[in-house]
Amino acid sequence: MRRIGILSDTHGYWDDRYETYFAECDEIWHAGDIGSLEVSMRLAAIKPLRAVYGNIDGGDLRRLYRERLRFKVEDVDVLLTHIGGYPGHYDPRIQSTLYASPPNLFVAGHSHILKIQYDKTLNMLHINPGAAGISGYHKDRTLVRLTIDGAKYTDCEVITLTDKIK
Repeated sequence: MRRIGILSDTHGYWDDRYETYFAECDEIWHAGDIGSLEVSMRLAAIKPLRAVYGNIDGGDLRRLYRERLRFKVEDVDVLLTHIGGYPGHYDPRIQSTLYASPPNLFVAGHSHILKIQYDKTLNMLHINPGAAGISGYHKDRTLVRLTIDGAKYTDCEVITLTDKIK
């Protein structure tokens, strides 16, 4: 059983509550637009970090992380990327990969829109954790926590960081 903390689109913003909410997790996944090496290092100091770079990330983060990351946790095949779209509207850059070899869990950020949706066509769970940073047009900052137990997902939580974006 693995407890996962998921976030995206921090855009270089650090919130001490990341540490609080991810303390009980086994690992943290960042779906891109990290924004600074400092944010990635601080997250990695909490728990092991799996991350991908996003469209705003510079050369330092692009050298450290990949555009896509595919890995297995328990019995779940995971694909993590920044720009991915959502069920029925996947980004053309990832669509052929998803249809040729769908993962069990697809995590993408970029839109700043929280979305947890099951894709019946591809038989996979899609998670966009929304945006955890303060840059962008979103009104709430969000994080997601999820437990993976074998091939099952349990205890999926959306955490809304209560301060509003101005």
